[in-house]
Amino acid sequence: MKKVLVLSASPRRGGNSDMLWDEFIRGARETGAEVEKIFLKDKNINYCIGCGLCTRNNYTSCSQKDDAAEVLEKMVQADVIVMATPVYFYTLCAQMKTLIDRCCSRYPAMSNKDFYYIVTAADSSEDALERTIECFRGFTDCLSGSNEKGILYAVGVWNVGDVKQTDLLNRAYKMGKTV
Repeated sequence: MKKVLVLSASPRRGGNSDMLWDEFIRGARETGAEVEKIFLKDKNINYCIGCGLCTRNNYTSCSQKDDAAEVLEKMVQADVIVMATPVYFYTLCAQMKTLIDRCCSRYPAMSNKDFYYIVTAADSSEDALERTIECFRGFTDCLSGSNEKGILYAVGVWNVGDVKQTDLLNRAYKMGKTV
C-alpha cells in the first residue's frame, strides 16, 4: 500500500483548490493508497533562518521548534507527495515556499519519491503557470530519485466553485488513480 501525502497550500477550505485535491485523494484511495492531507495554513511553520545547524547535524535536525519537523517526517515516510498550491502572481504561494525552504534539514532523506503537482489559477493560460512548476522542479531536482508523475493545471478558476463548470474535478480524480 502506497503512502500518499497531499500538501495543501491553499489558505481556504472548500475552494477550487481544495475540491481538486479532494478528488485526487478519492481516486488515490480507490487504488488502495493510504492518503493524508495536510493544510499548511493549520501548521506553525517558520521561515528558514539560514543558521546552518541542519548541515552541521548531517541533515537530521533544525534549530527551530515548530510544526515543520512533523510535516518533514511525513514527507520522508511518504511514497508519493502531492504538492498543491494556488498560484498568486504567477508563482506558488508563500505557505508552500516556506515549507520547501524548511526542507533543508531533511531533504537528503526524501529520496525515491513520486511527485504530483496541482496548481490553480485565475489566469486561463497553462503556459503562465510554468514558473510555478519550475519552482517545484527546483525543489525536487535536489532530491535523489524523485519522479515527476503528473501535473494538473487548473486554469481559469477564480471564483469558488468555478472548477465545477469544467472537467478538472474528473481529471484530478483520474490523476489520483495513477498513484
